[in-house]
Order: sequence, then structure tokens, then C-alpha cells
Amino acid sequence: MFGAAKSASSLLVLFVPSHDRDGQRVDQKRWVRSALEVLGTLFQGATAFPKGVGVWRDDEQGGKLLFDEPVVIQCYTSEAALLDATTCARLREFLERMGKEMHQGAIGFVIDNEYLELRFPR
Repeated sequence: MFGAAKSASSLLVLFVPSHDRDGQRVDQKRWVRSALEVLGTLFQGATAFPKGVGVWRDDEQGGKLLFDEPVVIQCYTSEAALLDATTCARLREFLERMGKEMHQGAIGFVIDNEYLELRFPR
């Protein structure tokens, strides 16, 4: 209808935290840049939005509430790209590295309408 050169109907949303699970600031700017590079490489592009305010309940710490200022990154792509085994493996590798190196309890992301979490035990 619009003569668009591309149509992408799947939405991937990634939350990049500002603090670790002990409340210490992390190098969020570095991780936002890394996430944009990965998503740009795997899915042709992504957009990061300014910090929001959020909270996550860490059940491994007795239900402690961890307040945060996440950057939200959106990436529109195709379902085929999200189902590609190599692409999924590279994305998961990045998310696991981010979660471990940032000392997170979990890394949350959304694909279409489904919220997903990779957990990182203490």
C-alpha cells in the first residue's frame, strides 16, 4: 500500500539495566551500544529509548525490590529471522554475557507479546 521496501511484523524489546542486583551502577552506556550493535547486525537495526524507571523483584534475595532506570531497545524484524537457529544462538550468547558480566538476576526481553527472562543464579 505504501510502497515500502521492507515490512517487519515481529517486535523484539530488550531492557538494559542501570544497576546490578546489589544496587551498584553498571556501565549501561557500553551495554546499550553493544546491544545496538548486536541487534543491528542480526536484524538490520534497533532504536534505544531514554531511561525509564522500573523495579524487579529478586526472589533469590528474599523478594528484595531492585529499582532501576533501564534503557528500552526496540527492534522490528521478521519472524523468520527470530526463528533462525544461528541468529537465536548469537542473540542468546549476547544476553547471557550481558546478564553475567552486569551481575544481574535476570535479563528480560519481549518478543511480540511474550515476556521472556534469562535467569542468573547467585
